[in-house]
Amino acid sequence: MRFPKQGRSPAWAIVVGLAAACTAPTLLAQSATDPAQQRYEREIAACNSGNLAAPAREGCIRAAGVALDRSKGGPPTDVPQPSADGRATIVAPPGASTPSSGSDAVTSGDGRATIVLPADRSPPQR
Repeated sequence: MRFPKQGRSPAWAIVVGLAAACTAPTLLAQSATDPAQQRYEREIAACNSGNLAAPAREGCIRAAGVALDRSKGGPPTDVPQPSADGRATIVAPPGASTPSSGSDAVTSGDGRATIVLPADRSPPQR
């Protein structure tokens, strides 16, 4: 097999062949998406085209999401569930984990302050 005299080696052909083999399943999966999802993606692209002011763009995106939910039978219904300690009712999608019922407040080392921790942090080590 001869390659053009452009400085490309047989290894280059192997790399190109592997890249094509790796992207083929992705292209097939994209073409197999359902029409509602394709319509949603087109509507989102139109919303983000830069022709709309921010409030109109946000409304456009919400409308596209509502239309997608409607075509799939509606959004998942929220389910009220009691917290682990029974002091609160949490409304969340079905299957969502119940948040911890432990207090996110920690008393400072000297006892003069109460520190409320952000949801993504753990208590400080003493």
